[in-house]
Amino acid sequence: MSHNRYPDALFISHGAPDLVLADTTAARFLKDYGSQVEKPAAYVVASAHFESDEILLTADAAPEMIYDFGGFDRRLNALSYDAPGAPKLAKDAAHALTSAGYEAKAIENRGYDHGTWVPLMLLNAAADVPVVQISVSPNRDAKWHFELGKALRSVLADDVAIIGSGSFTHNLRAVFGANGLTERHAAAPDWVIEFEQWMIKHLENGDVDALLDYRALAPNARQNHPTEEHIAPFFAALGAGRLNKSQMLHESHEFGALAMNAFAFN
Repeated sequence: MSHNRYPDALFISHGAPDLVLADTTAARFLKDYGSQVEKPAAYVVASAHFESDEILLTADAAPEMIYDFGGFDRRLNALSYDAPGAPKLAKDAAHALTSAGYEAKAIENRGYDHGTWVPLMLLNAAADVPVVQISVSPNRDAKWHFELGKALRSVLADDVAIIGSGSFTHNLRAVFGANGLTERHAAAPDWVIEFEQWMIKHLENGDVDALLDYRALAPNARQNHPTEEHIAPFFAALGAGRLNKSQMLHESHEFGALAMNAFAFN
């Protein structure tokens, strides 16, 4: 069976932590996609759940698991993703980013958060590809993350996969409504669809300037992203695409307000 190479970058909406246990179209997409692409030399994952004002890259040889959530299936706390870290890659990338004008450093004692292990458990259940996590900075804007993604792609070898792991829309107040957790297969509200369609249209048109100004231009931007951390990985992945080409790989919704879109960037 022939396999395609990884794109310059991949953006994944990782959804709720129990996606890894769910039989949904988004979970099936990740499993199928992982079987169709060549395994990279390493994954560098910009996770929405790794926040820092600094640029941090994880450099543990054998990262532990972080169960950074509550209120979900208790079976999740027994799961383990045993992929090795890549300390040398993390340190080399931090040095190269610093040389490129960023303040970046490699750190230890920081395990895999669910923004990393949930999608990777579906993409590559064998856990045989080393992983480095890189932080996002919610206090910085879309353009800053776009430029970081561009710099990151320039300092990594082509066989290292960059993955932005966040959510195309992310309003937890809507997900956890007045009556508790919204039903997983609930229809997406209009304010989610309008935002999603605006983003997709400008991606298809290659209109990066509009996308980077999404806070001012996109309909319902603040309602879909009250905070920046879950869309920041999208912009990092967008910046890592070298030819300003995008392909939507998946589109679905969970819990009504979570758009589960995935994109390839080249």
